Amino acid sequence: MESLRKRLFAYIKKKYRVSPEYLWRRYPGYAAFRHSDNQKWFALVMDVPGNRLGLETEEAVDILNVKMPDSFLADALVQQEGIFRGYHISKGNWISISLHGAVSFQEICRWLEESYLATASAKTKQALRPAKEWIVPANPKYYDIEAAFSQADEIDWKQGRGIKTGDTVFMYVAAPVSAILYQCRVTETDIPFRFDSGEVRMTSLMKIKLRKRYRPDQFTFEVLGEKYGIRAVRGPRGIPESLSEALKA
Repeated sequence: MESLRKRLFAYIKKKYRVSPEYLWRRYPGYAAFRHSDNQKWFALVMDVPGNRLGLETEEAVDILNVKMPDSFLADALVQQEGIFRGYHISKGNWISISLHGAVSFQEICRWLEESYLATASAKTKQALRPAKEWIVPANPKYYDIEAAFSQADEIDWKQGRGIKTGDTVFMYVAAPVSAILYQCRVTETDIPFRFDSGEVRMTSLMKIKLRKRYRPDQFTFEVLGEKYGIRAVRGPRGIPESLSEALKA
């Protein structure tokens, strides 16, 4: 029967595209896994005597060391059978998980994912985050978005900080319209582009594809302020759940 260690290594290789690194000659059974960009460990597999974990055995036990996003979660997990305070990595929120059956493989993978996210670079976290919704301003003084969407259902737009492919943007057209007119999906980001007019500066573009139009009297500046507490749209911003539901109705 395949050991849990081997199964875990295969899983990490397939999902995270990372191979184990054996960094200590004195401890040939220790295998580290780390991010390719920031080189931080997100997992460390070790074989240690069970009595060092508080178990009643001196036989070697395979454990997986992973980092939790906060101390409250780590404190709760170490109350469970098969999960211990981080062995040799006691600082921070590291825990050690037994790879000898006390913890299911599904749960092991869950905490491995938490560790991967907790130790990831800002760029990786951004790439892995779920899709978000934004209000993005469009100023007719600089660009006629209404004319653009009358000619095509996909256009280039200034890249908004934090926006990624798959996000939804609700285009708010400034005065004299002063209302949300379009719901779009971001289909591509980080398109190189350099422009600086003194008033408008762009370093990259994104592509947005039209999904829905709104009447100019539906989501006006007054409605956004009175019903949803949005009293300014100066740059890309998130939206409250109540407005999200109304826009998608």
